[in-house]
Amino acid sequence: MTAAHLALFETAIGVCGIAWSEHGVCGVQLPEANAEAARARLRRRFAGVDAKPPIEVIQRTIDRIAALLAGRASDLSDILLDLKGIPAFHQRVYALTRQIPAGRTASYGEIATKLGEPGTARAVGEALSRNPFPLIVPCHRVLAAGGKFRGFSARGGVAMKMRLLAIERAILPLALPGDPLFN
Repeated sequence: MTAAHLALFETAIGVCGIAWSEHGVCGVQLPEANAEAARARLRRRFAGVDAKPPIEVIQRTIDRIAALLAGRASDLSDILLDLKGIPAFHQRVYALTRQIPAGRTASYGEIATKLGEPGTARAVGEALSRNPFPLIVPCHRVLAAGGKFRGFSARGGVAMKMRLLAIERAILPLALPGDPLFN
């Protein structure tokens, strides 16, 4: 996956980033500690790519992501992704994950079963841990068995996952840090 351009943008939870090519979105960066950190992370992921004002379709994508992070309904499931270099299994996982609506969750095992490959929940988790398109491929909506929160690769880890689900007003089991739900 080779991005041609990248841009940073403000959201209700901080500065995010996006990278794109002529084939679609190559990557989304959830907020880092500051804009410089977000830019640096994107440039590590997409070496040699310079910042550029977003083209119209990317600006619409940015606007939709910002709306979602502000708690407004925003369906991102039709945004074109540049899947070049993404393994076939990961593409299948991402396609199914994109079908999970805001406010709802699924488990890694449920996705594996829907793929027709029960028993591959760990592989689903691995694919989602490498998701270059967070929010567009809403990996934060996928939980461990029994609704348990496990690792999340974005800055802030599980706390960021919980924050994104709270923004979407997801219906979740009630638990506090230290409860078995977090183990």
